[in-house]
Amino acid sequence: MEQPDHYGERMAIADQTRTQTTAYWHPFADMGAVSRAELLIERGEGVYVFDADGKRYLDGTASLWYGNLGHGRRDIAQAVAAQMEKLEAYQTFGDFANRPANELAARLSALAPMDDAKVFLASGGGDAIDTAAKIARRHWVLQGRPERVHIISRTNGYHGTHGIGTSIGGIEANTSNWGPLVPHTSAVAFDSLPALEQEILNVGPERVAAFFCEPVIGAGGVHLPPEGYIEGVADLCAEHGILLVVDSVICGFGRLGTWFGIERWPEVRPDMITFAKGVTSGYLPLGGVVVSGEVAAPFFAEPGGPMLRHGATYAGHPTCCAAALAVLDAYEGEGLIERGRELEEPLRDALAPLAEHSAVAEIRAGLGLLGAVGLSEDALAADPGAVAKVAAGARAAGVLVRPLLRGVAVSPPLTVEHAHLVELASAIRAGLERR
Repeated sequence: MEQPDHYGERMAIADQTRTQTTAYWHPFADMGAVSRAELLIERGEGVYVFDADGKRYLDGTASLWYGNLGHGRRDIAQAVAAQMEKLEAYQTFGDFANRPANELAARLSALAPMDDAKVFLASGGGDAIDTAAKIARRHWVLQGRPERVHIISRTNGYHGTHGIGTSIGGIEANTSNWGPLVPHTSAVAFDSLPALEQEILNVGPERVAAFFCEPVIGAGGVHLPPEGYIEGVADLCAEHGILLVVDSVICGFGRLGTWFGIERWPEVRPDMITFAKGVTSGYLPLGGVVVSGEVAAPFFAEPGGPMLRHGATYAGHPTCCAAALAVLDAYEGEGLIERGRELEEPLRDALAPLAEHSAVAEIRAGLGLLGAVGLSEDALAADPGAVAKVAAGARAAGVLVRPLLRGVAVSPPLTVEHAHLVELASAIRAGLERR
């Protein structure tokens, strides 16, 4: 999702003279190249995946930041199969309900760092972001402040590819070339509290609905927040009456060593938290929004009250919810949520020696089980395809890493061991040498 244009070509994985091999249009892909040479993943086992030729790769990115439990878990598959035999799917619009959706909402509410939380379920992270934005704007309508529609986000932030998510995204390559986007949005420097405060004042606090913030920016480069930044954001939002929406789609479910990531800053109490990815460890698509009791209250207070006319067809899908419940059981039963915190220093230590390489500008790691190796300006200027070549070299060495615009990212399953982190760093080094 973050790779530069012509990604497939730069990966040097396609012979342009070959006949196209697929009709599938891949997301974020140079299809002219990819359609001639896909990496066909055949199966997964633990922290590894295998391609169609049987070659094994360490899954250094937990697929797309979500495979926290690793691959091939029979307990999850059995829970899904059992639910499908009972009730595979049914909609939850109006008064329709099912037990897995109700149980999942109750468990997530109890885990959330806000009082009397309610849970709106969706199909994934993009759905969750657009849902949170609409709830924020609807909240202010109900408060008699319909002019509060402006949404502020951060540069380098990634909030999915739906309409509002694209519009508040902070990765220029993802927001350009679509024509007009959703208005009344703006992005500020991701690491600057003064920039956020100035933007609030420029727009007018009375017009700002919400601020969207990833605890650790993921797809935009794995940027850790400066000391005091998250607390400062919460203070600014409270001062100006702005809803704080924490985007934990990547950071949740153990990635930062807590359930929703934001608990790493225990004094921060969000108004909403968006989640997806790790909630099912990717075994089935599911996402949602945890909403504070205060924001949700008008919708729950009395029969005949306000309605949120919004929702996905598969919201509360019983089989997806059954998968999530089984995944939550695994996180709790195996003590995996804490792994993101336990492994953050070993990951940083494994990556740190790469900073000595002439092509590396910095290593960004140390808060949760995710990190990035940023390439230097000289390396990028000398070869615009340098990032893709590093990723290709790591792949050749048996490790899958995630190409970003200016470096490569890692976010392995929570089930990795220290030796896997060493393997991961070694493969990136091989990629740096091969570029």
